Formats: sequence, structure tokens, C-alpha cells
Amino acid sequence: MSDKITITTLAERPELNQKLREFSGSWPKFMQQDPIGTALMGRVPELFPEHVLLALEGDDLVAHGRSIPFVFPDEERAELPAGGWNQALMWGVADHRNGRTPTVASALEISITAAHLGRGLSHDMLAAMRQNVQAMGLKTLYAPVRPNGKQDARQPMTEYIRQVREDGLPVDPWLRVHVKAGAELVKVAQTSMVMAGSLDEWREWTGLAFDRTGEVIVPKALVPVRCDVEHDYAVYVEPNVWVRHEL
Repeated sequence: MSDKITITTLAERPELNQKLREFSGSWPKFMQQDPIGTALMGRVPELFPEHVLLALEGDDLVAHGRSIPFVFPDEERAELPAGGWNQALMWGVADHRNGRTPTVASALEISITAAHLGRGLSHDMLAAMRQNVQAMGLKTLYAPVRPNGKQDARQPMTEYIRQVREDGLPVDPWLRVHVKAGAELVKVAQTSMVMAGSLDEWREWTGLAFDRTGEVIVPKALVPVRCDVEHDYAVYVEPNVWVRHEL
């Protein structure tokens, strides 16, 4: 990390909330249509400002990260959920509302400006998140990782995550960041995010025709989008990968 970059939290710098709101991430438009994410992701800075990391270069916000605390496991949460990212959000917000004392946290996002990609900032942000969660007395950080290095939408995620380089590390860049930080790959979260819409909405989100029933390969989608012309809708169910950091 550059000596010019400092990492703090929104709790420590609440005046930066507007810059966080204006931060331009790299998520494609269709990935911004998950209704649970739309409803709850914006509440994380409000409810959990100590879990929002801000990387600053001078006065510029160049990266941010969000995590969320919740209770796990308990009688109703015996295993990491197939619902992945969505379920972590729902558990965290529900536990906060019900006044439950969290026992773990999950990463939700690390987003870096395009100009600062490839500089090792992802490693620094993850290290800061691990340290931040540990400082709050939580011993485990989970993450439903989006392996955005996956190029073949038809390749099963279970197969993709088994692919490693000659050094034994995952071929996927984001999974590799986590493994190098000490994480263990646990399992695939098959229904981590769900985006559904009319065919006109999907055309607007992607610029593609969506005029045939069946699978549609959308750039930056990890699996095919399922299109049904007769019923005028398409749905994308994204698998992520649960990883576990013991702190």
C-alpha cells in the first residue's frame, strides 16, 4: 500500500458519509438489481459505521469495505446458508433490530477505484477488515466471495473453485486474496444473490436482446441468466463462495 493511503472507519470519520454515497464502484448494472441488497446494503453505514472501512489518499476516497456482524451458529443457523450475501445482510440487520450480541462477522464488499486496482490495495483492505473485526472481539470473519475471475458462465462454480495455480493457490484473484490472508474455502453459496426482472428491464440493464427462451450469457455474470420469453421475465441466481477467516 502507498504510504499516502490511510484506512479508517466511518465511525471515526462520519463526515465522509457523503463521499461514500458518491463512491463509484465497478459493479455492472444488472448486479445492482438485487432487492435485498437494494433494501439493506445502504443501511450498513447507518447501523454499523464501525464496520465500514474507508481508504483515503489525501482527501480522495479510493476504496471502501463493509462487513456486518451477526450471531452464528445458533439453533436456527446450524450451517452457512446457501443464501450467502443476501442472508448475511438479513441476519445482521435482524440481529441488530432484535438487540442480539453478534458472535461473528461477514465481509460484504471491498470496492476499489479503477485507478488503484493492481496496487495491492485489496490485500490491505482485507487485512484491515480482519483487524477491525478482531478488535471488536469477534473471532471469525466469513465472506461470501464473488469470484469475478470466472470467465466461463457454464462452468459449475464447484469445479471452478478447485482450479489452482502451480503454487497451489486458487486461480481466481479474489479467492487468492482471501487464501493468502489465511482463509479456508468452505463451500459454494448457490443462491447468494438473485436478480429478476422483465425482459425490457434486462435489455436496459445489459443492452442484450433477450428474445429467446433459454440461457443468456451476460458479460460479467458468473452463471447464465435464465430467460422465459413466453412469461416475459428473466432471472439471474448468482453463486458465491463462503470462506472463513479464523482471527
